[in-house]
Amino acid sequence: MGEWLFLIIGIAVVGALALVGLLASGRRRKVEPRGGTDVIAPPETTEAPAEAEAPAEAEAPELETPESTASRLVRLRQRLSRSQGALGKGLLALLSRERLDEDTWESIEDTLLTADIGVGPTQELVEKLRTRLRVEGAESASPRDVLREELVALVDPTMDRRLAVTGADGKPGVLLVVGVNGAGKTTTVGKISRILVADERKVVLGAADTFRAAAVEQLATWGERVGVDVVRRPEGTDPASVAFDAVKEGVDTGADTVVIDTAGRLQNKAGLMDELGKVKRVIEKQAPVTEVLLVLDATTGQNGMIQARVFSEVVDVSGIVLTKLDGSAKGGIVVAVQRELGVPVKLVGLGEGADDLAPFDPEAFVDALLG
Repeated sequence: MGEWLFLIIGIAVVGALALVGLLASGRRRKVEPRGGTDVIAPPETTEAPAEAEAPAEAEAPELETPESTASRLVRLRQRLSRSQGALGKGLLALLSRERLDEDTWESIEDTLLTADIGVGPTQELVEKLRTRLRVEGAESASPRDVLREELVALVDPTMDRRLAVTGADGKPGVLLVVGVNGAGKTTTVGKISRILVADERKVVLGAADTFRAAAVEQLATWGERVGVDVVRRPEGTDPASVAFDAVKEGVDTGADTVVIDTAGRLQNKAGLMDELGKVKRVIEKQAPVTEVLLVLDATTGQNGMIQARVFSEVVDVSGIVLTKLDGSAKGGIVVAVQRELGVPVKLVGLGEGADDLAPFDPEAFVDALLG
C-alpha cells in the first residue's frame, strides 16, 4: 500500500512540473539586473489594450468675423466702377458730341441694348434723353447730369430693397432661396448668412438641395465658418422635410432668421412648381415665408430672363440676387429683370470672396456705370 502511495505522489509531482513548464514556455523571459530579481515581460500580442487612451479633443475652428454692410457698400462702388464703367463712358462719349444726329442716337440705342437693358427700357431712356437735351440744352444741364438722373430713374430708387428677415409673433423670418444650379445659389445662401451674422442675428440654414451632396457639404462649410447651425439630411431626402426640420429648429432655438437652400433643377415647369410649392407649404406649417429670393447669374443675359419668368410663375418671388455682376459689362440686366418681374434687385454678388455680396444701391450702381 505504501509503494502505491509513493507512486501516485510521484506521478502528481511529475504532472505539476510538466504543467509549470508548459505555462512558462508561453512567456518570453526577460532578465534585467534589478536586485537579483527576474522581471517577466508580458507576452507579445497583436490585440488592442483593454482601455485605449482617449484621443485629444480637436480644437474648435476659430470663427470668422463677417464684413460689415457699410464696408461692403464701399467695395460695391469700387468693383462696379471697374467692371461697368465702359458702358457709361461709351454713352457719355456719344452724348457729348457737338451734333446729336440720328446716327448718334442709333449708336446710343445699340449701346444700351448691348448692355442687356432691354428693348422697352432702352426706347424710353433714349426718348427722355433726346427730349431733355433738346429742350434744356447743354448749357443748362450737362449730358452727364442728364444721363445720371435718367439712369437712376430707370433703375427705380423707390423700390423697397429691404430684406424681410424678421418674423411675427416671436417666430423667425424665413428666407426661401431659389434659382437654377450654376447661378451661385448655395454660395449666395452662405453669404447671406454672413450678412445676417454681421448684423448680430441668430441664423439657422436649411440644406434642402438634397439632390446634390456637394451642395449640402458646401453649405455645412459656410455654416461652420461663422458658427451657424446647418440642418442637413442624407442625399436624396425629401427637400420639404429638410426645410420643415430647419424651420422647426429655428422656432425651437429662438433663431431670428432661417435661410433655406433649394434644389435648382429646371427640367420642366410642372415638376419645379410641385417641388417648390410643397417646400413652401410644409415650411408654413411652422412659420410664414417672409422672403423668396431668386438668384440669377448676371452674365447669362436673356437666358437669365427666361429663368426669371419661370420661377416667378412658380413661386411669389419678392426679391432678386444678381451674382457675378463684377464679371459682366452688361449691368443693364438690373433694369431688365426688375421690369420683367416687377420686383427689386436686393443683393448683388461682386466676386468670389466670402463677403462679396452687398445690398443693391441704385445711385451707387449708376455712379459706378458712369465711372
